[in-house]
Amino acid sequence: MSADFAIGEWRKSSRGNSEQDCVEVAQVPAAIGIRDSKNPQGGHLTLDRAAFSSLLDRAKAGILDL
Repeated sequence: MSADFAIGEWRKSSRGNSEQDCVEVAQVPAAIGIRDSKNPQGGHLTLDRAAFSSLLDRAKAGILDL
């Protein structure tokens, strides 16, 4: 999937702060981008809206906890 995140606005997670690892998300019409806020030039993960929703549901349910 290819998406132009240069047109999207990256938003920092409300759970993060300057002392924690944090993620940023950006929305464009066809996709959601996820990146590390401490290394924004390091690239990003691109998901379609259904996959992003599934990821959030799984995270909220604790399925992804280590």
